[in-house]
Amino acid sequence: MGIGLFLTHLAKSGKKCSELRTQYPNYFISKNKIELTPEINVDAVLIAMKEKYKHEQVNDVDGVKIDFAEEWVHLRKSNTEPIIRIYSESKSMEKAEALAEKIIGEIKAIVDN
Repeated sequence: MGIGLFLTHLAKSGKKCSELRTQYPNYFISKNKIELTPEINVDAVLIAMKEKYKHEQVNDVDGVKIDFAEEWVHLRKSNTEPIIRIYSESKSMEKAEALAEKIIGEIKAIVDN
């Protein structure tokens, strides 16, 4: 479906892919994970993060995704190991990594309490 929409947009615009791409801003993604011990309730950690950011736009369909004004972070537990995968996206790699590190620190603080 997505490819079909893109190709339709490309055909209607009459532009090359590269020309169309330059019209959109650059975003950078940082992929991280935090390892937890098996006795930690990962669901409780995700609920705590959802509560902490309830004033932001939060989606909990598949983990916890927090949308900020110009960036986002997605927290998702693994079904096979005691980890939380942390994906963050922002307008620079430095900002994406800083957001991920901030969230990792907050998760560690929740776990340590």
